[in-house]
Amino acid sequence: MMTPLERFVRTMDYSNPDRVPNYEVGVWAQTIQRWEREGLEPTELNWDFMTGEARFDMDPRQFIPVNYRMLPAFEPVLLERTEHYEIIRNEWGMTVKELIDGSYMGARASMGQYLKFPVENAQDFQEIKKRFIASTPARYPAMWQQMLVPEWKARTVPLMLGNPTGMLGFYWRMREWMGTENLSIAFFEQPELIDDMCSFIADFTIEVSRPILKEITPDFIWISEDMAMKGAPLLGPETYRRFIYPHMKRLVEFMRGQGIRYVAVDSDGDPEQLMPLLMDAGVDTIWPLERAAGVDPWKWRQKFGKSLRLWGGVDKRVLARDKAAIDSHLAELQPLLADGGFIPSVDHLVPPDVSLENYLYYMERKQQMLRRYGG
Repeated sequence: MMTPLERFVRTMDYSNPDRVPNYEVGVWAQTIQRWEREGLEPTELNWDFMTGEARFDMDPRQFIPVNYRMLPAFEPVLLERTEHYEIIRNEWGMTVKELIDGSYMGARASMGQYLKFPVENAQDFQEIKKRFIASTPARYPAMWQQMLVPEWKARTVPLMLGNPTGMLGFYWRMREWMGTENLSIAFFEQPELIDDMCSFIADFTIEVSRPILKEITPDFIWISEDMAMKGAPLLGPETYRRFIYPHMKRLVEFMRGQGIRYVAVDSDGDPEQLMPLLMDAGVDTIWPLERAAGVDPWKWRQKFGKSLRLWGGVDKRVLARDKAAIDSHLAELQPLLADGGFIPSVDHLVPPDVSLENYLYYMERKQQMLRRYGG
């Protein structure tokens, strides 16, 4: 039997794993609430699917806890509260109107309405930079060189630099600073500011990563972008090529030069138009292949070939239907599993319209399928 690391590498390299790894992302807090009503014991799961869930025989992964976010963050401020919503200036400096109704365990039932962002011009960006000092010691775990590096070097599981969605990419971070609409306009009206932000993001990410990479070589990185919507990306290929591509290429080349084996990009929606540029920059893995956005993993394999590994691709909407629909959907993924370089998982967090019974059935059938394509 292979170790989780051997299984991961064999799958990513289109080799012959004993079975395909069993990875998942997680569930909404409201899904936990539903499943507990349906009989799940609160302590039955650890609810950290990314690092593995023994109840579902998920393969473990390990993450190096580097903080790539603002330090210090903004002090959250409650600006207004009613029976149904509250307006908050959050820790990232955004002013957000958040729905109270349906919240559970501190998690909102829907996305907030973003009202104001911390960067509107070059002067604002100079102020934000003060919260992104790469050498801040608090970015790293205490005693990590003495306590954690020996554990990482002796690992038998895949190791990623940063926490899940921790290494933010160029579009994601600029959107946090400016907002989607303002950023879209700034590409045309404030190109010097965009150039400055993209250059800074690459430099900052490299310098925060450098001390870790002097001590240990992780197996992969995962750059979070979320730069697409249904049917298309949120910026066109020419805009991406002009502003982001040179800095993404520089960032990936640095990571490859430190021995990083795989470079994954996370984007919801349909980023297909940007994939040739991402691949040319050195990205070799994309996920979560959001089906509601029109992404077809098999068509992507046929279009982009085996230079691109695929993760995700299980339509969360199907899991809310019936068992026959789940079986039919999983059967659609079998040609891609047989082809290799594909790790199926739900294409986002599991929403609360999915019953516990259906999820248990999905996991059972999925595990049977993963064992079939190995050995």
